[in-house]
Amino acid sequence: MAVTVTPQTELRIEVAWTRLDDRHGHLARAVTSGRLAHGLQALADDYGAGYTPQASAEDALAAARATTQLARLLESRAAVQVVHLRDDHKLSWRTIAEHLHGDPEKHSTVRRQYDTGRRHIEGG
Repeated sequence: MAVTVTPQTELRIEVAWTRLDDRHGHLARAVTSGRLAHGLQALADDYGAGYTPQASAEDALAAARATTQLARLLESRAAVQVVHLRDDHKLSWRTIAEHLHGDPEKHSTVRRQYDTGRRHIEGG
């Protein structure tokens, strides 16, 4: 993996990448826009998902929007990964479903991900 995440201390990490690793600038924009920070805060806070009651409604909406945008981007990337798992590695729908969703019966979910990933690859 070209993007590296290196623990510095128990509570600090360093993330490093090059422009070649992020040719379209998605990672750089996620960092500079605050989407990555909001998404990580939502991950860190199990119950509140990064929600702070003292925040204004506008700030709370901005945090939720940032987390949603990051989640959508990751969902589209996961869908493209499903295309590669199926087309390049010739894995069955059931195998992919088992590994991604913990249930081989979720093969129809994986097929929908595949279709979404195929549309992203084709530019649609």
